[in-house]
Amino acid sequence: MTPSYWQQASADLAAGDARMGELVERYAGLGLVSRGDPFATLARSIVGQQISVKAADSVWGRFAAALSEVSPQAVVAAGEEGLDGCGLSRRKCEYVRDLAAHFVEGRLDPAAWAVMDDEALISALTEVRGIGRWTAEMFLIFNQLRPDVFPLDDLGLQRAVGERYFAGTKQPRKVVAEFGERWRPWRSVATWYLWRSLDPLPVEY
Repeated sequence: MTPSYWQQASADLAAGDARMGELVERYAGLGLVSRGDPFATLARSIVGQQISVKAADSVWGRFAAALSEVSPQAVVAAGEEGLDGCGLSRRKCEYVRDLAAHFVEGRLDPAAWAVMDDEALISALTEVRGIGRWTAEMFLIFNQLRPDVFPLDDLGLQRAVGERYFAGTKQPRKVVAEFGERWRPWRSVATWYLWRSLDPLPVEY
């Protein structure tokens, strides 16, 4: 199910930017879709760091099989030994267990996120070992469906802006940041369309 704001955001972006309008028309009917469970989404992002999608799927399957359920409580209950043999490196095991502890102890509380602005939630997420700003921003876009996140460190976004607006020339981070101001308050949506300009298949995070 696409976010309630998607149609309005797409219309606003198309009205203010002819090149964005081309993408809005090309990918009409598609949009962001949340994968749901916050803990599983974040755990999966940690599992998938620096390995191929195929390898990540394999490790995730073994990780899920090692638990009674994919939940913070199950990870804490499993302990360090319970995750042995599932394909996770020692460091990633530490990261997943730290993530689980944040949920169990209430340091990450999904019930409180609705009243937190983007930067406050990013700050809370990046307190978890193994979660950097880019991962937190992807989570805000793909899981929380926040409408105005602009992930400046994303290589796909950088490339798409350069190709579509600067004759194929990659621009400095500051230029991309300033250029993106034209898409407020829908920068997540603009980013999604720019990703589509590189790869027509929508990404799930």
